[in-house]
Amino acid sequence: MTEAFTLKGPSGNIAAELVFPPSFDRRRDRCTLVMLCHGFLGSMTAAPLGFLSRVVLESGCAVLRFDFDGYGKSEGAQEDNTVPGMLEDAKVVWQYASTLPFVDRIILLGHSQGGVVAAMLAGRLEKAGTPPAALVLLAPASVLKEYARKGKFFLVRCNPANPPKYINAYGFRIGREYILSAQTLPLEEEAAWFTGPVCLLHGSWDPIVPISYGRKFAALYRNCKFHRIWGTEHVFMFHRRKVRRLIGDFLKR
Repeated sequence: MTEAFTLKGPSGNIAAELVFPPSFDRRRDRCTLVMLCHGFLGSMTAAPLGFLSRVVLESGCAVLRFDFDGYGKSEGAQEDNTVPGMLEDAKVVWQYASTLPFVDRIILLGHSQGGVVAAMLAGRLEKAGTPPAALVLLAPASVLKEYARKGKFFLVRCNPANPPKYINAYGFRIGREYILSAQTLPLEEEAAWFTGPVCLLHGSWDPIVPISYGRKFAALYRNCKFHRIWGTEHVFMFHRRKVRRLIGDFLKR
């Protein structure tokens, strides 16, 4: 069962969906809720979030997924999108999730750029005394700071000290403020504030975020299990049975 709705965000309406496990009755039952954060060029249903939603549901948890501003069905201009802005979007969704009466606990799950947002949000929530129960990260894009400082995004380059209003990467507009704000993003500092259990998966063939960045990011945490998925890439198209087992086991624990 899927329930679509919108939330008022800093840059307009945020499109979101609640998806429940089979036979779940939100008026009677209670469960863990997993909040999903999609990656760059993605959406709440694009790869790999469609697959990850199914994995979460198979574990008996409910899914809360959404589109960041400027993405998918959410309002906002692509070129105005920044990682700090996405953190504000995610905070709005978290606050909504915290009010749901059928939720026992909330787990954050993020892929790529969404992994950066999930990691920073978890750290901020820990500082505020309201941390998530756990954190699942798939190929978190900690390399984005380096890309921004070099002015290099995929095959597109710009002057990092004075970027244009926006650059076009695969049809998506990366704005000037995204590039400038990413250069000084306190990613590692804030991510390390989270002290709960972390499951981090990274593909050995990832050409977007090399696996060395995943290993370094995992070392930030006190309680992190790092899994190298041999032979898969950035969106985990291969060896999904192993990915399903690792995430499913972690969520059930």
